[in-house]
Amino acid sequence: MTPTSGAAVRQRVIREIVSRQPIGSQAALVEELAARGVVVTQATVSRDVAELGLVKVARGGRHVYVLPEDIAPHPTSDTKLRRLLAESPVTVGRSGLILLLVGPPGSASLIAQAIDESGVGDQEGTLAGDNTVLVLFADETRLERWNRWFRTMQGLPTPGAGSAASSTGATGSNQESNP
Repeated sequence: MTPTSGAAVRQRVIREIVSRQPIGSQAALVEELAARGVVVTQATVSRDVAELGLVKVARGGRHVYVLPEDIAPHPTSDTKLRRLLAESPVTVGRSGLILLLVGPPGSASLIAQAIDESGVGDQEGTLAGDNTVLVLFADETRLERWNRWFRTMQGLPTPGAGSAASSTGATGSNQESNP
């Protein structure tokens, strides 16, 4: 692992931590990272906080770190999803009218939220686990349209319309696999 990739992984974990629980200090963030197997110094966390643009806001009677995108109303935008897809490879599989997105550990809730806030509304909903997101559709047409849109977001070629079998198996690393 290169230092750059280590920082990206660590910062992804930090994003997950502050989005899921109230963290009021860098020391608390160091402790949470250690509990997840990421041992760092407070100085490293300080740099990560600055690079991620974390800000402290009053919540529940105390000040906690939040992600910059969490302090403003969420306009319908693909920016957050594009950023997440650039940071994390996501593979896509299919079962019936459900697309199965698999990313790195801890990434699913962030990806699902970004999908829900994105500009496309073809999906009926999303369901997130730890590293897996289920994207639910009402019909084949919406699934195919969304799958083409998602592949475009990942920078992958899109298959011809109506080719359901060839549209599954996309990965963020431009490799094809059949689920």
